Amino acid sequence: MLQLHLYSYNAELCFHCSLSSNLNVIILACLQKLRGLTEALYILTKANNTRFEFIFTNLVPGTPRLFTSVMGVYKAYNSSKMYRELKLRGAIIQSKQLRILPQEQIFSRVNGVWNLSSDQGNLGTFVITNVRLVWFANMNELFNISLPYLQIASVKVRESKFGMALVVESSEASGGYVLGFRIDPVEKLHEVHKEISALYTVYSQCPVFGVEFILQDKPHTDEDRLDLPEMDEEEIDESVSDAGDVLATYLADGHHHDLEPVYSAELGLAVEKLKDGYTLQTLWEVIPS
Repeated sequence: MLQLHLYSYNAELCFHCSLSSNLNVIILACLQKLRGLTEALYILTKANNTRFEFIFTNLVPGTPRLFTSVMGVYKAYNSSKMYRELKLRGAIIQSKQLRILPQEQIFSRVNGVWNLSSDQGNLGTFVITNVRLVWFANMNELFNISLPYLQIASVKVRESKFGMALVVESSEASGGYVLGFRIDPVEKLHEVHKEISALYTVYSQCPVFGVEFILQDKPHTDEDRLDLPEMDEEEIDESVSDAGDVLATYLADGHHHDLEPVYSAELGLAVEKLKDGYTLQTLWEVIPS
């Protein structure tokens, strides 16, 4: 599921919401008025006979994290459907051998298993793994079923018109199939039922989804902090501070009255008479050269 939040607006896009849903994620170049030519993430989806199109661009130019994250998760989801979805008549058997998925282990192989989907039944083979239950016909490998434990609703042994049978019911999300299998003798049937039930319980506690990842959750260190540019240390010119103090002292006159004008030989102008202890030179060097 892809969750998008923007202030008071938000959207949740499921990679596979239902059997009729379809989702396509692509990256294309687009021309925008504000950003010009830039890359955008296009998400095209269809749900309940309604088509939706979402276009997203990154606020930080040249940062591909948005695209790589979404595309990586989407590809991982598509490549791991066999771990989650019921598959009928798929290319899962080659030369009477099951094509093993990553992280999948075969626990047992049971020959002489009758599929009771038709009146006459079909003789085949059970392959029980830690991820799914697989059956295929001995005469036709393409007549098969792959049922992940994730989609199993119940596993029971009960009476049928063919005698005692192993009945496996799939979840409503996978179609709600009721699959019947006959195994002779009855003792072997109960052994297979017990093994499948045990593996189903283990899977429920620790499911295998077929996606490998590494959590990078480490404490923040000094290296993780932002690299701020170093400021050049400059020597403080004490004369600037002194000159500022001289000007501040000279202006700190509580009377605020004009003094008698006098002639200044240095400037050749008539200026206000300076207070005692001050010269034109010290006042002029408020901003030193």
